[in-house]
Amino acid sequence: MSASTPDDDFAGFVANRSPHLLRTAWLLTGDAGRAEDLLQTALAVVWPKWRRIVAGGHPEAYVRRVLVTKFLSWQRRHWRFEVPTEAPPDPTAPGELAGRTADRDAIRRALAGLSRQQRAVVVLRYVEDLSVAETASLLGCSPATVRVQAGRALAALRLDPHVAEEGVR
Repeated sequence: MSASTPDDDFAGFVANRSPHLLRTAWLLTGDAGRAEDLLQTALAVVWPKWRRIVAGGHPEAYVRRVLVTKFLSWQRRHWRFEVPTEAPPDPTAPGELAGRTADRDAIRRALAGLSRQQRAVVVLRYVEDLSVAETASLLGCSPATVRVQAGRALAALRLDPHVAEEGVR
């Protein structure tokens, strides 16, 4: 039985955790293509340091931090997130897929209305289920800032017509 190499460990991590990390990236970006780009960029950043990251423990937390950091920096520099003007699929159409698609579109539109910081807080706190302290550490801010941003984001989401229309609560 041969010992696994760092490349094998990294490939296994990518195979096992990419779907989860891609979902996080999609929630941050609101776009499948941008989410894939974001995840690929984060993985490209961590790959050369993989041995040290694994030795430090919690490699997924490290990759998630790189993912969020890249999202926040790309948001400032390169990407302009726009809410699509085309209508989402009819949620009353037959089949469960139409309902799920409409829900996803409502979530994406609602998240697009938040500031980048609020979006990151919502995704980390309520999708990734991180604590206030973990979210603050990941974003490099105080726990009070996380609580304030989360409160403002949730208030905005409650008032968002896309969420109210689709019944996503």
